[in-house]
Amino acid sequence: MASITPFRALRPAPQLAAQVASRPYDVLNSQEARQEAAGNPSSFLHITKSEIDLPTDIDTHSQQVYDKAKENLQEFINKGILLQEDKPRYYIYRLVMNGRSQTGLVCGSSVDDYEKDVIKKHEFTRPDKEADRIHHMKTIRAQTGNVFLAYKNVAQIDELIEGWKNAHPPLYDFTAEDGIQHTIWAVDDEAAIGSLTRSFAEKVPFTYIADGHHRAASAAKVRKELGDSAGRGADHFLTTLFPSAELRILDYNRLVKDLNGASKEEFIDSLQKDFLVGKVDKAFSPARLHEFGMYLDGDWYQLVAKESSYSDDPIGVLDVTILQRNVLDKLLAIKDPRTDKRIDFVGGIRGLAELEKRVDSGEMKAAFSLYPVSIEQLFAIADSGNVMPPKSTWFEPKLRDGLLTHLI
Repeated sequence: MASITPFRALRPAPQLAAQVASRPYDVLNSQEARQEAAGNPSSFLHITKSEIDLPTDIDTHSQQVYDKAKENLQEFINKGILLQEDKPRYYIYRLVMNGRSQTGLVCGSSVDDYEKDVIKKHEFTRPDKEADRIHHMKTIRAQTGNVFLAYKNVAQIDELIEGWKNAHPPLYDFTAEDGIQHTIWAVDDEAAIGSLTRSFAEKVPFTYIADGHHRAASAAKVRKELGDSAGRGADHFLTTLFPSAELRILDYNRLVKDLNGASKEEFIDSLQKDFLVGKVDKAFSPARLHEFGMYLDGDWYQLVAKESSYSDDPIGVLDVTILQRNVLDKLLAIKDPRTDKRIDFVGGIRGLAELEKRVDSGEMKAAFSLYPVSIEQLFAIADSGNVMPPKSTWFEPKLRDGLLTHLI
């Protein structure tokens, strides 16, 4: 069963919350982070993307960058930008995007649960991305990135969280520049904290990583590397748990640099072995499983996978698997999309116009739009012990960094 704990968050002074809150470190490159933090000395990007305060030619994985993050974090504390709670609390975090809301519980989740697979995974991690977070956490002795966990709805937990929201004023409530509203409540009553802890321990057998596999893996490895020097805080890592009924997964689309030596006509002809292929008049967003869009040489096509082209096991039935096996691998010789430089990925939040833009510019040769993976598919794959192909899920809206930090 899921073991969670309240924690003493390091968080912004209320009047500074909107300025501190920043987009997650892994959705911005260094140039974008510099632009986003420009003129805002309170932006948490000074801690999560601390290379923005160093020369532009700095190696972003150098120890100098991690040391700068530590220096900036201490400066934020010294200046009163960030304050630490006097006692452990849970936090309720609601996000509203385009009129649709989702509410989660911010807490410490057990590293032991992660290692014992009570916290289930659905993706492999990359050693280079793990190493970056490990160095960052060890140097600044804090977990700044929130791991997004999902769990199957429990009415008792829903009622506890909703009841607290309705009865108490929020700590923070602001709308970010992208139009997403962020509202956070602190659960500071011992009885309420105990009820939430027990409810998860009694009613939630597993939680599932929706977003943040590298942050979770890194937290576990940091605890091991710190050994006896690790404080009790290292036994847990920063998470927000969302009930599955409130979650929305967006499509995660693909772009390829070339057609592996084939002409447009040859490539389309090869596709017809596994797909029904037809040209369409406008940008094509799939409306159902096993349907794909393809943008090539200024034209959009609808691809429908033939039943004979895929298996019905939890992995084989995924559209990301069908595309990988029957197009990317079979026709384009892209064997490992995690490492192949001929492929790129675009989250659905950017829209189909982004796919057209990058193909029309000549940067990429073709683009493929996919139907989103469902939360039920994610659960089924994680429960089976399997993993999805990389870049299978894109969750929106995203939690902001800096609002709640877990010191270790």
